Amino acid sequence: MEIGLLLTAFVIGFAAWLIGLPPLVGYLAAGFALHALGYETTGGLETIADVGIYLLLFGIGLKLRPQILVRAEVWATATLFAAGSTLSMGAVLLGLGAIGLPLLNELDVGSAAVVAFALSFSSTVFAVKTLEATNETGSVAGRVAIAILVLQDIFAVAFLVIADGQVPSPWAVLLIPGFFVLRPVAGWFLDRSGHGEVLVLFGLALAVGVGAGAFDAVGMKPDLGALAAGLVLSQHPRAGEVAERLLAFKDIFLVAFFLSIGLAGTPPWEAWVVGAVLLVALPVRGFGHFWLFTRFRLRARTAVQGAINLSTFSEFGLIVGAAALSADLLSQDWVSTIAVAVAGSFIAGAAATQFRYETYEAFSSRISRFERQPTLESDAIVDCHDARIVVFGMGRVGTGAFDELVGRRGRIVVGVDRETDMVVRHQQEGRFVLHGDPLDRDFWDRVQFHADVELVVASTSNHAANLEVINRVKRFLPAARIAAIATYPDQIGELRAAGVDVARNLYEEAGQALADDAISEVFDED
Repeated sequence: MEIGLLLTAFVIGFAAWLIGLPPLVGYLAAGFALHALGYETTGGLETIADVGIYLLLFGIGLKLRPQILVRAEVWATATLFAAGSTLSMGAVLLGLGAIGLPLLNELDVGSAAVVAFALSFSSTVFAVKTLEATNETGSVAGRVAIAILVLQDIFAVAFLVIADGQVPSPWAVLLIPGFFVLRPVAGWFLDRSGHGEVLVLFGLALAVGVGAGAFDAVGMKPDLGALAAGLVLSQHPRAGEVAERLLAFKDIFLVAFFLSIGLAGTPPWEAWVVGAVLLVALPVRGFGHFWLFTRFRLRARTAVQGAINLSTFSEFGLIVGAAALSADLLSQDWVSTIAVAVAGSFIAGAAATQFRYETYEAFSSRISRFERQPTLESDAIVDCHDARIVVFGMGRVGTGAFDELVGRRGRIVVGVDRETDMVVRHQQEGRFVLHGDPLDRDFWDRVQFHADVELVVASTSNHAANLEVINRVKRFLPAARIAAIATYPDQIGELRAAGVDVARNLYEEAGQALADDAISEVFDED
């Protein structure tokens, strides 16, 4: 039974993806359609859905970085927006209910507050997928948006714990010292888990078996246990790798959650009407985020991009709605209404994302009036001073090229790398290196190159990334000459076709250099 239900969800989700919609819309639609045909959720499907939620929260715990979350533009924006959105949306819902609109007239102050709270979140899945598709995960707008999403998820987890209403066992007091003991043990296992299936199994075991299982055993919400298990490893150097490897598994298991929401009840016509009405709030939400961002001195362009990233209602709203249903705070019709609003917001958000740059360019003069000066240092224009040579990618090859160019041309070279730790290391070693991602549109908007850049070296470790860097250089620095590396012979032709002036096969050049040095060393001694 479960396999047939999941297969149906896949087919409809795939159809949604083919026409440019998020697959989540298809999963919900599959659940609604299957319920209309007489199908209901099953125990196996619910178990799979629970694992998806555990992995979602485990990933949130892995991403928690206190140094980012304590910034005013993050915690203050998230808190003020959550409070303001809940209060204003709740008041609007009660007002519409007072004039007799269906479903809305059933709400009291408490249930209206729950619905408004559920709709105050922005979608983590939508934002992350959008940022990855546009190569803007490392941008200022992307980093701030993701940090706000993490805080919103923490707010949601707090609600889940409160809504559960279960009195924990006295043994629960041992959880905190137990997780402190678990930190070095889990770190030891992670260091020895390799990079393959053992790493994935370790993450699953820690999230579901240890975290969720321990909390459930002492009468506490297992969702919170999964979050706590992620926190255990959040400071480990490989925490990001664990989160990335589990991402696909989390998405697969969450299919069952979205499907189960649909299977719980096909929305009545009132839910479709109210869901459509709720979509009117999306532009207001977007302006609210934009206004708060500019109050905390982000540039107007960054504020616009960040607001669009946070423009949709959230899948976490469905989780909150499902918890409220279990606690008899909401009816099934309202959970279905929230599902309609979330799906509709994904469709609207996808359209807004396609025109984000055009929207800013069309209204930039008006939008820029909201900026407050000076802008945050992390969002300020980056001045490359007198640098006339740029090296993108400061790994081993890029570093070697950087040092050679400095030795021959002097200190007119700037390096750029997307990894913060690597940038800090290079700066400590005396190199002029900036943090940035050349695949990110925001980087080109923030950076201020010398008017006469002579040479750009593309030395990232990914061929597709190098090709995209070349495209960006051609657009923003059309007079610069370009050099790039390749790892296979056929890639040399692709680089030259893209407009590279100098292309070298990394391994072929290294082999020739090794042979030259070996001949010189061995035969000169003879």
